[in-house]
Amino acid sequence: MSELILKNITKVYGKKGENEVVALSDASFEISKGELVVILGPSGAGKTTLLNILGGMDFATSGDYFLDDIEVTKLNEKKLGEFRRNDIGFVFQFYNLMPSLTAYENVYLAATLSKNSFDSMEILKNVGLEARAKNFPSQLSGGEQQRVAIARAIVKNPRLILADEPTGALDSKTGAQIISLLKNICKTQNKTVIIVTHNKAISVIADRIIKVQDGKIISNEVITNPKDVKDIEW
Repeated sequence: MSELILKNITKVYGKKGENEVVALSDASFEISKGELVVILGPSGAGKTTLLNILGGMDFATSGDYFLDDIEVTKLNEKKLGEFRRNDIGFVFQFYNLMPSLTAYENVYLAATLSKNSFDSMEILKNVGLEARAKNFPSQLSGGEQQRVAIARAIVKNPRLILADEPTGALDSKTGAQIISLLKNICKTQNKTVIIVTHNKAISVIADRIIKVQDGKIISNEVITNPKDVKDIEW
């Protein structure tokens, strides 16, 4: 049974005519609960627009988007804010941590915003950072900061985790650790995880690969035997 359904999602920026830019055109796909999905495409392909719509950060011009029982495309601005807060966990390329808060406080702050959150210290422990809970972001390596960002995303107990180029600022060894962590969360917690990237190498670990080009979905492939993270050729 599909947890996430997109039907003919289109996003147009600007007014019709000379200034009109079609960033996404008739995007349609379905994703089952617990799938690890890679959305793959070059810069400017429409990946970010798609991510913004999936995460409730932008409105579609037309089409329908359902996440479980939520018809996201029908939500007003207030309800969309509640959707982002309670149902979506974001992981960004450059971490976006609060520099004046410790690792624990960054995670706890996210937990306070959600109605069904997990225990913050338990989640830090799950990502291997229990001993670094009192450290500030400036005292953490890039990989540790990204693990805090992942902990912040999952502590809310969201329906959907969206990771935007999560390894883009990391070396290959640390990047592999982050991908392994995301895959582990997907499988052990039965969370739907979507990784948006231009890095084709990462896609080998996915249950599903969705390719985007020129604002269109050009392929949607289910992978029957995903490879292990150690098989990624960086």
